[in-house]
Formats: sequence, structure tokens, C-alpha cells
Amino acid sequence: MAPLRLLTDSFRDDPTLDTAVSRALMLRVAAGELPETLRLARPGRIVAFGKRDAVAQGYAAAVRAARSGGFEAIERLAGGRAAVFHEDTVAFAHAIPDGDPRSGVDRRFEETARLLAAAFRGLGMDARVGEVKGEYCPGAHSVNARGERKVMGVGQRLVAGGVHVGGVVVVDGAAEIRDVLVPVYAALRLDWRPKTTGSVADEVPGVSWDAVRDAMLAGYGERFELQPVDLDPETLELARRLAPEHLSPG
Repeated sequence: MAPLRLLTDSFRDDPTLDTAVSRALMLRVAAGELPETLRLARPGRIVAFGKRDAVAQGYAAAVRAARSGGFEAIERLAGGRAAVFHEDTVAFAHAIPDGDPRSGVDRRFEETARLLAAAFRGLGMDARVGEVKGEYCPGAHSVNARGERKVMGVGQRLVAGGVHVGGVVVVDGAAEIRDVLVPVYAALRLDWRPKTTGSVADEVPGVSWDAVRDAMLAGYGERFELQPVDLDPETLELARRLAPEHLSPG
């Protein structure tokens, strides 16, 4: 079983740094400075915009809408359209060394989606892989509940020598996601159906953040030998330098 370093550090009060930590891990793993690393974190309140959002005509208005709703606006490391993180979500970031990262895109998406869907099924949820029509930040490898409500989204960022596979799992608080995305998506002129937004707790009443995180860890633990580590000073310093690049303008 291959080793996999496990980080759980979070920077909820500094959303740009929190995002930059995952980017710094990706870059250092890709450069061969660190081994393969998984990060599971409890983030703060963030609307994370994709590259297509950042060049859209309504981007500035969408950023204002996010911040008016009590969410910091950042530019994400990977993924498509705007997504939401808050204290009742799990942010995951898997930094993988790969000399030919493009060739494994589909495989990594499929493996991650299957792993997390199985973890949620272990909690009692009818978890399925696939896009729900009208979901926010749509993707073929989203994980949904009963084919009706999205609970997990995943994206990839490729660099020379490695890749970041990351996303968000909604444990609870689906209503908060719907509330902030309504004006954000309106500003971006994106069509979606708010009722397709769900959470694990909607399907498994009473489930805790810790229980979902532990189920995810158990899933990764079936494939890897997890090795808990602390965030090293070099990665943190790199993340501090990168952080300003992830703050949305305005």
C-alpha cells in the first residue's frame, strides 16, 4: 500500500491563504520536494470563482454579491464555475506527482468520485456519481444524493510534474449555499436550479462533520497508508507569497 501524507491544517480566518496552501502543496509535490499529500480541511465562508467566472461580464457584481452575503470571494485553484465553502463543508486537496498529468485526468476523476460516493454510502446515503441537471458548478463526476441533489464537486489543476485533485463536500448548510449563489449566479448570468443543492445531513439526519471527514479518511485509507503530518514552514511560506493571487478584485 502506497504511503500518503495527510494534512488537516485549516486557515478559516484567512481564505486566500487557505486556498494558497493547497496550491503550494501541489507545486512542491510536482517539483519533487514533497511526497504525495492529501489535505482535508474545514474552511471558512468562501465563494470560489473559476477562471471562466473571472472573465465574465458580471464578475465584479458577483464578487460584490458574495461579499454582501458574508462570504469572501476568491479565485479557485481548480474547477469550473463558482462554488461555495463554509464551516459545514469539507475541503479536500490531493497533490499527486505525475510526469504526464494530462493522460490520467479521467482516471483521477473517476477514482475520486467512486471513493467518495462509497464513503457516503457507508454513512447511509444513496450516493451516486454523475451530474444532476441544473446543479451549480456542474460536472460529470459530481457526487449526488438519489440522483437529485449535488453534495460533492471535484476539479483538477495540472502543472508540470503533478496535479491537484480537489473539491468540496457539503456536510450540512445547503440552504446557505443556495442563498448566496442565487445572486452570484444571477450576476454571472448562469442558469441553475437551487433545489439541486443538497448535503449529506439532508440525507443522513444528525450526521456530523467529523463523521463525514472520518468516512472520507476511511475511503482513502483503503487505498493508501495514511501518514498524518504537520504543515511544514517552507510550504506555509510559499503559500503566504501565493495568497494575494487568489483574492478576487474589488
